[in-house]
Amino acid sequence: MAADSDRERVWRLIEKIGYCMLAAREGRDIRARPMAAFAAPDENAIYFLVDGGSQKQAQSQSNVCLAFADVECQNYVSLSSHAELSNDRAKIKELWSTPARAWWESPDDPAIRVLKVTPKDAQYWDSPGTIMSYVEMLAAAVADNRPDSSGR
Repeated sequence: MAADSDRERVWRLIEKIGYCMLAAREGRDIRARPMAAFAAPDENAIYFLVDGGSQKQAQSQSNVCLAFADVECQNYVSLSSHAELSNDRAKIKELWSTPARAWWESPDDPAIRVLKVTPKDAQYWDSPGTIMSYVEMLAAAVADNRPDSSGR
C-alpha cells in the first residue's frame, strides 16, 4: 500500500539523517535550532533532550516543524508536528547518549527534559527530480484507520 511505504520511507529518512532543525513560534517570531532526533516509529514519535530552563519550554504543547536534510543525497523531510514537554526521568535515561554530555554531565541532571514530538503530516523529497510526497502521519497512530497519502 502506498501510504505504508511512504510512511516507512519518511521514518527511514528521519533515522538516517538523525539531526534536524526544530522550528517553533516564540512570541510573534518563528525560531529554529539544530537538534539531535531520537526516532521512535512504533510510537509515532520523535524525542529530543532539552534543557528545562531554556526557551524550548515555549515549544511545550505547541505546533512545531521538524526539517531534516541530507544534502549529499538530496533527501529532505519536513514534519508538521505537536510538541509536548515532560520530565520523564526513565525516558531521559533511555535517550542518554554521548552527544548529550556536551550539554549535561549525567542523565540525572534535574534540568534535562524530554520533548516528545508527534508528527501530524510529512512532506519528503528523495533525490533530485523526484516529486514531493505528502504523508499523513498522525491518523494511523490516533485512529484505527490508515492515513490518506493521496496528496492535497
